[in-house]
Amino acid sequence: MNLLIVNASPRHHGNIDKMLQIIYDEAQKQGAQTRFLRTDSLQAEPCKGCMACRKSLKCVLPDDGAQQFLADIQWCDRIVIGAPCYWGNMPGHLKMLFDRIVYGMMGENEWGIPIPLHKGKKALIVSTCTTLWPLNLWFNQTKGVVKALHEILKYSGFKLIGTIQKAGTHRHKGLTARNIRQCRKKTRCLLR
Repeated sequence: MNLLIVNASPRHHGNIDKMLQIIYDEAQKQGAQTRFLRTDSLQAEPCKGCMACRKSLKCVLPDDGAQQFLADIQWCDRIVIGAPCYWGNMPGHLKMLFDRIVYGMMGENEWGIPIPLHKGKKALIVSTCTTLWPLNLWFNQTKGVVKALHEILKYSGFKLIGTIQKAGTHRHKGLTARNIRQCRKKTRCLLR
């Protein structure tokens, strides 16, 4: 089993980092081959929107971190994406990376209907926000991140097996025992 853990938080040692480390450790115990990728370490140009990649299956921009991101996604059987909430959505750098690799995530038929290129793979989404629970759901904070990532993953063929959403990080900075148990349990479900 090949597991890719994507950390889209630029905050080192924050809650996303801590939760993804628990997931990594649990995956190692379960025997998964695991890669850990920080999106803030990837240098990549923004998408130009030329749509040439849809026909050529290659981005017109020079090779950069976007191609590494895609290669890691193509390698994995399972993916965990950890992303904090920025204005009700995922961080811009992660969105930009997904924009750049759309040609490697989904194809389309002659009518423009998406064809998933990662069918049979599974995903787990981890998100945090400063908004208190349940307001994080009502005001589409972590819920907004999960919804956006779920759309990308769904059209790419990934089956979402669950989410971990930690709200109220402004007042409750650390992880609780419940958060830790949830990370371990969801990792085991992902690797089944």
